[in-house]
Amino acid sequence: MRTLATKTVAATAVILMLCFARGTPAPASTIDTTTCPQSLTRSIPPRPSGALTGSAFAERVTRISDVEREALIGDELMQGNLPGFLRHLKPVTLQGRTPEGQTVHITICVAPDYLAIGSDSDFIRIPMGLRTALAVTEHYGFMLPTRKIVDAIYDQADVRLPPQPMPANEQMRSTGYYKTHNSRITEQSFEAGATLGALLAGQKKDLVISNKLEQTPGRVAIYGWHTGSGHPIQSLSLFHGARYADYSHGVRLIADVAYVDGAPRSIFDVLEDPDLARLLNDEGPVASMDELVSNIIVQDTPTIAEFQPVGLGGGFQMPRTLIAAGR
Repeated sequence: MRTLATKTVAATAVILMLCFARGTPAPASTIDTTTCPQSLTRSIPPRPSGALTGSAFAERVTRISDVEREALIGDELMQGNLPGFLRHLKPVTLQGRTPEGQTVHITICVAPDYLAIGSDSDFIRIPMGLRTALAVTEHYGFMLPTRKIVDAIYDQADVRLPPQPMPANEQMRSTGYYKTHNSRITEQSFEAGATLGALLAGQKKDLVISNKLEQTPGRVAIYGWHTGSGHPIQSLSLFHGARYADYSHGVRLIADVAYVDGAPRSIFDVLEDPDLARLLNDEGPVASMDELVSNIIVQDTPTIAEFQPVGLGGGFQMPRTLIAAGR
């Protein structure tokens, strides 16, 4: 079982000191959940000087294999090549009752848009396979959402964008499709008056964490793409293999800290708690988040051999904590 990250404890201490300095009393174990501590993104590496823009990256991967492209996606994200606005998290609050009838509010901190490569002025929202998504989220100190979290993000989004499905054919996984769909979302956002960093939803399907991943080895769980009525086009699906990604998929960063009635707690512990898990996961508690994620990686071990360096800075490497079954 994971413990609360040190960065969160430090963030809480800073906030409490500021409250004391201003003469504002604050409970020793709670923080303001109307904003998200900037320290939650501390583990995301700073964007390197001279890093590729989104359009330059898209051009670079246009004429290479899917396996090579996936390795380069991992390389760029592991090095911190993502736009700055994704580092400014948005609070989303879910409410429910415990089995004893106690009302509980849980606030989570989420990225305002899907993972992208590039700068604030030139980025591409980039689909990726489950293995890459888990490696990146682990490296950053984040996780993937559950189906219930995806619904809550849509309900509380600043701007909801209608889905824009493109023709289903053999090009769905091509970089050309990725670029076209990204441009359409950007145009939609502009027309909707969305400012950079506003919480957007509806523009892609989500890769999600699901209890069913343990029962269906080697698959990816996909859900979402909500319409204006609030109903998703994509119900929870485990049809595709874990290596699969197409233009409609997105990876939303969810911080590994949740605030239970204002008190910081590991989101993994919350998802394992029989009294609280259903507030974040409509499938109920997860026996062990560590084991679930580790098992997904182990089930997808044939992919590991394919994600080797491609001659650019050593290539994307899987964190050792995810390679080992026991973590």
